[in-house]
Parts: sequence; structure tokens; C-alpha cells
Amino acid sequence: MTATADPARRSFPRIEFTDAEAGALEFPSSKSRTYNYYKPAKLRATTYEDVTVDVQPDPERYLSQGWIYGFANGPGGYPKEWTVAKSSDWHQFRDPNEEWDQSIYRNNAAVVRQVDLCLKNAKRADAYEVWNTPWLTFIARNLGAWMHAEHGLGLHVFTSIQRSGPTNMINTAVAVNAAHKLRFAQDLALFNLDLSESGVPFDGTVHKEVWQSAPEWQATREVVERLTAVGDWCELLFATNIVYEQLVGSLFRSELIMQIAARNGDYITPTIVGTGEHDYDRDLAYTRALFRMLTRDEEFGEANKELFSAWMSTWVPRCIEAARSLQPIWSQPSDKAITFATSLESASTKFRTLLEEIGLEAPKELEQ
Repeated sequence: MTATADPARRSFPRIEFTDAEAGALEFPSSKSRTYNYYKPAKLRATTYEDVTVDVQPDPERYLSQGWIYGFANGPGGYPKEWTVAKSSDWHQFRDPNEEWDQSIYRNNAAVVRQVDLCLKNAKRADAYEVWNTPWLTFIARNLGAWMHAEHGLGLHVFTSIQRSGPTNMINTAVAVNAAHKLRFAQDLALFNLDLSESGVPFDGTVHKEVWQSAPEWQATREVVERLTAVGDWCELLFATNIVYEQLVGSLFRSELIMQIAARNGDYITPTIVGTGEHDYDRDLAYTRALFRMLTRDEEFGEANKELFSAWMSTWVPRCIEAARSLQPIWSQPSDKAITFATSLESASTKFRTLLEEIGLEAPKELEQ
């Protein structure tokens, strides 16, 4: 049967452009390659700022309907209540190291190559053969014990709070701090293994017993374990990078190891420990910038200073005790090039200078 009529035609709505679609509207600077939705710290934005600032939006800035996700048992997003410290604008913080994804891998890869080359050269030259027995014992016991402190801080302090800050800029800096600690602890472990396999009288397992039982290390171990129990991320950064690292960390690494290793025929250990000191120098830079921002805050600056002083009254005595407990290890090497009193005074002076840079007064506990 042949159809005698045209089939029914379907009607489709016509597309009408209303200029409401994404990208249709042109506005001043919309085609500019230098346009930014944030205010850069300097005249021009850096790559670090472009890839870090406001990667996680904030309801106080761009999210009109609040956080788009939350925790099952708490607030959403990046809660400011996770620290008692206050800031009128947490987003002002910029990492002076400008750490971002590319720089993290580039910088750590450079350090790994440096350490690897150092260890290979030491094996080729039989450098460990000229070390005296007291120095081998010193490295096995004390540098081995320090490996536990670095690993504990990296895994249970900095890694645990690398998501706790109120902005992505703070959290990125803390995450890099964690990577530094864990990589340095790994470097010390590899150094320990190399010495254990070198044929010299070196006990590569004694470090565990020293960390767990040696009287001179128990106060340091206690401080590290107490730090892992602190819930306030800002207090953790202050207690670790400002107090502990100045009075215990740099005291051991810079004021002891870096001063006496060469006098005991060891040019390998300062290279490896020096990478840890370089890491801390970078970590201290962002920490100094953060706490200087908080003490200079127009609205909360004075309250923050009182808070930080209260934190120091808790952590300075603990760290001073840990530092003084380490005094016996200054007498263990054959060549005692420096006294404990000189080392502690140098560390204390640097600590006072750091507090002045932040805008804090040195606590009375420092004189005890």
C-alpha cells in the first residue's frame, strides 16, 4: 500500500544563544595572560602561587554555598577550629621556599644523588678503614638513634598534620617538611647499612637498643613521643620546628656532628647530616614566615603571642632536659673538639635570635 500523505514532521526547539553560556561573556582582562583571581604577594604572581593559592577554595572567599564535602564526625573542608591560634586571613601565608609539585621532586632528587654519590665514593676509597673504633661506636649508637627521632617526627608529626591547616599553601609546606624528615631518616638508614657491610667493626643493630634504653636518649625519645600526641597542628609546628629543632635537633646535628666529624677522620657523615640541616633550614623558613604572620596579625597578634609563650612554657623545659641528657655523648669521640656547654650556648643563642625574628620574648625557662 502506498502512502498518500507526508509523514508527520517532528518539531525541535530552536537553539537560541543568550550569552549566558560559559565563556560567552567578555570582561576586562578576560583575555589577559596575567589575570589572577587572587592578590599575589609581589608585583607579579609566581608559578608557585598559580599552582598553590586557592587550589582548595574557601567559603569565605569563593564557595557561596559552603564546603562541598565534609567529614563524617566533624565540620567540612579545612576547619579553622583545628588550632587555637587565630588569623584574620590565613590565606596571606606564602612559603618563601615556593615549594610546589615540581620543586619537591627536583630538590629531593638532587639530595638523593648527592648522598648516593657520597656513599659510593666512600666505598671506592675505603674511607671507613681509617675511622677509629670510638668514632665507629659513636656513629653506630648516636647517629643510629637519631634516625629514629627523624623518622618519628616525619611519619607521626608532619605527615599526620599535612592536611590539617586551613589553606592549601600551609598544608603543602607541611607535606614537604614530612618528605624531608622521612628522606633524611632513610639516608641515615642506608648509611648504617653501608657501614655494617664495610668490614669495619661497626654494630649496625645497636641503634634500636640505644633509642629504647640508653639513659642519655630517653628524654629526647620522650619529647618526640609527646609531640606525636598533640592534636593542635599549629602547636605541633611551633613545638617541633621552633623549640625542639633549635634546642635538640640543631644541637645534635650542627653543634656536635658537623663540628667534630672531620677531626675524627670522617668526611662522609658531615655530607649526609648536612642534607638534614639544609632541609631544616628550608623548613624553618616557612615556619618563621607563618608565625611571624600570626604575631603581627592586627586583630589576633597579641593573643597569639600569649598563646605561643604558653606553649614555650611547656615545651622549652622538656627540650632543655632532653638537650642536657645528651651531654655524655660529647665525651665519647676520641677527639673532643668542642664542649657541651659551648654547643648548648650556641644553640640557645640561635633560639633567642629566632624568637626575636618572630616577635617573641625568650622564656625564663631557657635560663634554667
